[in-house]
Amino acid sequence: MTESLQLRVHGADAARTLVYLPGLHGDWTLLGPFRAALGGAARLVETTYPRRPDWILEDYAAALETALSERGIERAWLVGESFSSLVAWQFLGRHEAGRVTHGLDVAGVILVGGFVRHPWPWGVRVAHSASRAVPLWLLKRLCALYGRSACRRCGATPEVNAEIEEFVRRRTLPADREAVTSRYRLIRTADFRPLARRTRLPVFHLSGAIDPIVPWWQVAPWLKRECPGFRASRIVRRAGHNVLLDAPGESVKQILEWIS
Repeated sequence: MTESLQLRVHGADAARTLVYLPGLHGDWTLLGPFRAALGGAARLVETTYPRRPDWILEDYAAALETALSERGIERAWLVGESFSSLVAWQFLGRHEAGRVTHGLDVAGVILVGGFVRHPWPWGVRVAHSASRAVPLWLLKRLCALYGRSACRRCGATPEVNAEIEEFVRRRTLPADREAVTSRYRLIRTADFRPLARRTRLPVFHLSGAIDPIVPWWQVAPWLKRECPGFRASRIVRRAGHNVLLDAPGESVKQILEWIS
């Protein structure tokens, strides 16, 4: 992996463009089922972050802005998954503050298993400590188990199987682990509630009902109460934290309805 943010684009220029910003793992290796279900109904821009434990949220947002500009992408919806909901908020904050050199027109934001400020800071601290303490051999086994489970849940095609195998391989590299661990610190310290209270762009919230990582039952009511741009929330039954992987068809249907 290079030390710069990477994009890959699926589909021709279209009125509807989704920019996928990945969760804590930081790449596109779990997006295959969602991409397949989307089937070209919208242009999909996928993101992979570099393994940079020194990056702060401003670095993520600035690099994303530059990469989108280089690809000529001028208007899009930001799909911020879990950790990257913070990158989406940071991106909006850059525009509000006038810290932009290439002006992407953000049509709106979709928080996927996302949040404004994580409701459980204590849980993030525990996860951060565990991420640093788990021995590499155990991490490899846990990732392998997760990969097999993911393939069974989504009825993976050979292409998706290959991407999930790549997910497992990447997660067990020391540099990747260091970068992932650093993102817990960003989650723990980030608080975009003041920005969300000023945001009038459309904001949607999508989550799986079985989510022990981000409590949607606290996130959605806060957005409804405090965010002027909040439009709707959808909780997908029988899906977990990674709702785009667990329920790609339902996720695509709902997102297309929102952005149209």
